[in-house]
Amino acid sequence: MSTPTVSFEFFPPKSLEGSFRLWDCVNTLAPLDPTFVSVTYGAGGTTRQLTHEAVSTIHRTSGLNVAAHLTCVDATRAETLDIAQNYAAAGVREIVALRGDAPKGQATFTPHADGFASSVELIEALADTGQFTIRVGAYPEKHPEAVDQAADIAFLKRKIDAGATAAITQFFFEADTFFRFRDACAKAGITAPIIPGILPIENWSGAQRFADQCGTHIPQVIRDAFTNATRDGTTDLLATALATELCDDLVRGGVDHLHFYTLNRPELTRDVCHALGITPKARLQNVA
Repeated sequence: MSTPTVSFEFFPPKSLEGSFRLWDCVNTLAPLDPTFVSVTYGAGGTTRQLTHEAVSTIHRTSGLNVAAHLTCVDATRAETLDIAQNYAAAGVREIVALRGDAPKGQATFTPHADGFASSVELIEALADTGQFTIRVGAYPEKHPEAVDQAADIAFLKRKIDAGATAAITQFFFEADTFFRFRDACAKAGITAPIIPGILPIENWSGAQRFADQCGTHIPQVIRDAFTNATRDGTTDLLATALATELCDDLVRGGVDHLHFYTLNRPELTRDVCHALGITPKARLQNVA
């Protein structure tokens, strides 16, 4: 069984303490030689400037290949493309293009009057520049707003056809969930890589809330296991074991790349990678 390549997702800091935590996360995981790292946008585009600063800093100081999240929320087309051009000028040529969640206080996404109406439009505009590698999001379980999974997959194909080169899935808890989705995508004519998103559970309560928001099914056996582990104080051991087993099953099923949602807490992700045989290969560059 071959060792997979990996990538990591970070989120931008909102405080000085958060900045130190982000840099510690980068410093801890960079030696694992990720193919790329990504930096998220806050809900409703609330961290647009913070995302830009984090992406630029990581790119400049770490030597890592950084992908910036970019959404359609609360911005005109010109403003959104200006952000993209600023990334290109800074040497950042990787974009994770997303529609984005509705701003706080809004029940559903409503396009800006002069903005992109969907991620497909955003992807087309980015692809037309010829400057970026574009990845998109995918849901191995039905998106909460989708009619059904077939509609989800049809929309994913539109995003790939618009110029995206790969898709990163929302997190899930069973390998078969991913394999069924991958097979359905292939049947629909999607040939771009589908990268599984992995969430090592650092906070069980938070993971449950996140799963509810995303429509991610949590098997009862996992709920029971975390109930027991919380009582016994062994949640980190359980989380590492579950994530490692999931990743091992995926690799045995032909997956060659894993994308980890780190939540800026690197220890569990690092331990899972080590368990998979992904060992340090390089040292992080000094901060400029």
